[in-house]
Amino acid sequence: MKRKLIGGAALAVAALAIADPVGAQSIDEIGRDTATGNDLLNMVVLDNIFIFVAAVLVLFMQAGFAMVEAGFTEAKNAANIMMKNLMDASVGILLFALIGWNIAYSGADFFGFASGAWGIFGVDGLSSLNPADVGEYPLAVPVDFLFQAAFAAAAATIVSGAVAGRTQFKGYLAYSIVITAIIYPIVVNWKWGGGWLDQLGFVDFAGSGLVHMTGGFAALMGAIVLGPRIGKFGPDGKPRTINGHSFPLAMLGVFILFVGWFGFNPGSQLQADMAVPYIAVLTAFAGAAGGATAMLTSWVVMGKPDVGMAGNGLLAGLVAICSGIGNFTSVGTVITGAVAGVIVVLSVRMVEGAKIDDPVGAFSVHGVAGFWGLIATGLFATSSSPVDGSLEGLFAGGGAGLLIDQLIGGVAIAAFVLIASGLLFGALKGAGILRVNEEEELAGLDLSEHGAPGYDLGGLEGVLVSAE
Repeated sequence: MKRKLIGGAALAVAALAIADPVGAQSIDEIGRDTATGNDLLNMVVLDNIFIFVAAVLVLFMQAGFAMVEAGFTEAKNAANIMMKNLMDASVGILLFALIGWNIAYSGADFFGFASGAWGIFGVDGLSSLNPADVGEYPLAVPVDFLFQAAFAAAAATIVSGAVAGRTQFKGYLAYSIVITAIIYPIVVNWKWGGGWLDQLGFVDFAGSGLVHMTGGFAALMGAIVLGPRIGKFGPDGKPRTINGHSFPLAMLGVFILFVGWFGFNPGSQLQADMAVPYIAVLTAFAGAAGGATAMLTSWVVMGKPDVGMAGNGLLAGLVAICSGIGNFTSVGTVITGAVAGVIVVLSVRMVEGAKIDDPVGAFSVHGVAGFWGLIATGLFATSSSPVDGSLEGLFAGGGAGLLIDQLIGGVAIAAFVLIASGLLFGALKGAGILRVNEEEELAGLDLSEHGAPGYDLGGLEGVLVSAE
């Protein structure tokens, strides 16, 4: 689980060395000197600083999401995309602190609700700069919270692109509040909070299911309840292309997300040890494999190597590897990423064929690839992993037990998120605050929702005219 017992062996050795300072120097399994109290203190400080940097990288992924979503959609909605991503971070961090943190990590019942009003803002929240028990969990509350809040904001912002171009801002804001404060924390409680999925044996190292499936399946439900953009499907029901306004912007976003993932996955090790660079390399392998196979698949299926599909394939590879990266070797990693790249192209086309309008492929990238990542863990987990060799999947001779646990977890997350987000989007639609009217949609949400265009082309138009 996210707040798992980490570094236990290393810290135990450190404690023994402190109790017996005349004993021989002890080096733990990751090569850190644990012979003195100063070494233990340095380890804890390093762990906390490392997770702080990882949290910043994950938070910077908001910029990547914003660029991808804006680039894949029309220019008339660019400012609206920026505002939604900005509020996912701003409102999300505050609501996760106020409510979501307690639900996620209360150690309470199935739905995670427990006493402790005002969340992390309480007296025992951010007041201590030191870990409560370095022998059990060496992260101080402030850095732990920042890392977790960045994940919560990421889960919420996945939905933004799927509902782009036709959503009232106040309706989207209401959704962002509910998913960050309630829906996502409940799912997190099941595994990283020590809940029933954790007890079952479900594995999700960095959130293929908890983060990406939560955002991806909520995105699917949002797109279904909203309905397609005007003009997306013709009278015959066949999908029409509504081009995004900037592939360079979208690909910049892809690369920002790629960089941010080196906080997402290595940071989920929750300590600064020699497993971190190994996890980072596997992260790169998965993304690269997904991008390459998505490019090839789009070439075969669509006749040309599609830029958007290749970008989404890279992201799908990164999503899929999140679950099992702590239990994989490079072979399982490359296979997982490569399959994700193929799946995402096929999924995007199937979603369109079902007359569901998801402008950026959010469900395919995060929901479908996330579910594949859970399954891949049950298939490719191996005792040969230098990070965690305690599990073996089906292909490593461990039987189907882990695979079944992964399937149970994936189905449970999908079902809960579909029901909860369906009720939420349905309530917003019933209240008349979900979709803009036809006139506003055609004019663009930048003007109708925010009163100003995302791009002021007045000066540029003058330059172009004079050049002619």
